[in-house]
Amino acid sequence: MILITGHVILTPEHRERMIALGAEHSARSRGEAGCLAHNCHVDVEQPDRLVFVEEWADMAAVRAHFAVPASGAFVAEMRALSPQPPVMRIFSGDDVTARVMG
Repeated sequence: MILITGHVILTPEHRERMIALGAEHSARSRGEAGCLAHNCHVDVEQPDRLVFVEEWADMAAVRAHFAVPASGAFVAEMRALSPQPPVMRIFSGDDVTARVMG
């Protein structure tokens, strides 16, 4: 499984637009092959931060997602609206829930 976390800083004048963009991007991404989960959340401790959490079946699905023109357009618009570049981290791992929880 591939886990992607990321965030972007919201600005007061673009806040609603950026949240709408994030929600649209997550909804669209959930329809892509290999997407197990894709959600965006407003950080309750830092309300000017929009956080993304994604789960993908494998790197092939992630690469295909990054190649979707709408994904590139989303990143470009977020970059233009935010005072800081978006942050993204990509992890590879196994779901160990059953082993930990018994």
